[in-house]
Amino acid sequence: QVQLVESGGGLVQAGDSLRLSCAASGRTSTIYAMGWFRQAPGKEREFVAGCMWSGSNTWFGESAQGRFAISRDNAKKTVYLQMNGLKPEDTAVYYCAAKMTKASDFGFWGQGAQVTVSS
Repeated sequence: QVQLVESGGGLVQAGDSLRLSCAASGRTSTIYAMGWFRQAPGKEREFVAGCMWSGSNTWFGESAQGRFAISRDNAKKTVYLQMNGLKPEDTAVYYCAAKMTKASDFGFWGQGAQVTVSS
């Protein structure tokens, strides 16, 4: 089992930056990859960014390209989502998630962090 806890959400203005953190605990040695997702009211959950738990591969959803960065600190067992140039349409609950194998779904989820961007 893996437990995930997000932090760092809040209310910011358009153009601001914000960094979310996702602290992992439990059987973290079995994690294959981590991901960030978001869900805005009335919309489907959307993939934002992902990274390998070991290694340097990262990948991004269309909305995050060029503005967001994902990074990892294995010593702290924490994954970060750096969000720059925030827009009101980035307002959502942001979730981090873990998957155990390349083929598996993201099966472990945090409780979510609210990000609100005012215009």
